[in-house]
Amino acid sequence: MRENNCPPDRWAWVEIDLGAVRSNVRAFKKQLESGVRMMCVVKADAYGHGAVRCADVMSKAGAYSFAVATPSEGVELRKSGIEEPIVVLSEPPISAIPMLIEYDLEPAVYTTEFALAFGEAAADAGTVGKYHMAIDTGMHRIGVTPDDALDFRHAVDFHRGLTCAGVFTHFATAEVPDDWDFRMQCKRFIDTVNALKSAGYETGLIHCDNTPGTILHKGMQFDMCRVGIGLYGLHAAPITASYIDLKPVMAVKARVTRAIEPEVGEGVGYGMTYRIANKGTQIATIPLGYADGLARELSNRMDVIVNGTRCPQVGNICMDQTMFAVPPASANPFAPSTRVDYGDVVTLIGQDDDEAITLDDMAHIRRTINYEVACDFGLRLEKIYV
Repeated sequence: MRENNCPPDRWAWVEIDLGAVRSNVRAFKKQLESGVRMMCVVKADAYGHGAVRCADVMSKAGAYSFAVATPSEGVELRKSGIEEPIVVLSEPPISAIPMLIEYDLEPAVYTTEFALAFGEAAADAGTVGKYHMAIDTGMHRIGVTPDDALDFRHAVDFHRGLTCAGVFTHFATAEVPDDWDFRMQCKRFIDTVNALKSAGYETGLIHCDNTPGTILHKGMQFDMCRVGIGLYGLHAAPITASYIDLKPVMAVKARVTRAIEPEVGEGVGYGMTYRIANKGTQIATIPLGYADGLARELSNRMDVIVNGTRCPQVGNICMDQTMFAVPPASANPFAPSTRVDYGDVVTLIGQDDDEAITLDDMAHIRRTINYEVACDFGLRLEKIYV
């Protein structure tokens, strides 16, 4: 199997299916109650998928707003032409305020010091700084505690340079059925929102449901849902898989740069952690490694797919290169045999004929989550959009 859609300077790449992104946005929009808006989370370069290209597709598919982790991520979207509201999901340092104002970014806010500095700078610039008030309902990561919410608003709401564009919290266990902590977070959030409204404070758009929450807890959708990992065809937890049809967006591929048949007993890679056991075994090399997101802990524990056949990765994964073995037909006469040649396409994540390897498969081996695996592959490998 050969393909031409790879970078000219390196035979390793991430393939991003923009049609799948569009399909996933539409699938989540069908999960929303009438009038509920969708915030698409594109932080960390859209979880390694490419924020600019993905946001463009999401915008055309009906996203109301976008969420990022840093002001710089928001600036990148603005410079690419994104005009929808952009929310920074944590409170940045005060030194970032000029950037927020210049590019009309809406930060999460939970300290009076930042809020007042933001308001002062906005007023000086002849504008109003829009912010989203973060409520810490139990995750204890960021936010104003429910007990302090009214005092916080009393301390900042006098400022003519500020307006509350939203109130939000983040759930720690939205994917856990009948979870006590989730119910407690919901109660604390609802009580806090009601207290703010009763005291006459503006709440803006109320939002708390994340990817699993949007699917499983429609009663908490309020004005807007923040959808993240699901937009990229990945589930935050297996429980949501039966509720929504998502299409995988990311594939990781490379092409063979060398294929040889070492003698029996020869070792492969640093530390010689694999040795040739059968005559005729091919050892093939592909040009990507742990600096590209293929974690070294996967060494001798994962497969790749080439010409529709699974082959074991062998030897320690290197920083920039990885080897795999192609057993001879004599090693297992009942298994499909294949030979690889220079330039053959190798699939690390994705489907080739009837064989497939998913980000979830790799995350399981690494004892982590699909989020991390996707982000890792997005760090250095060039992205090819299809």
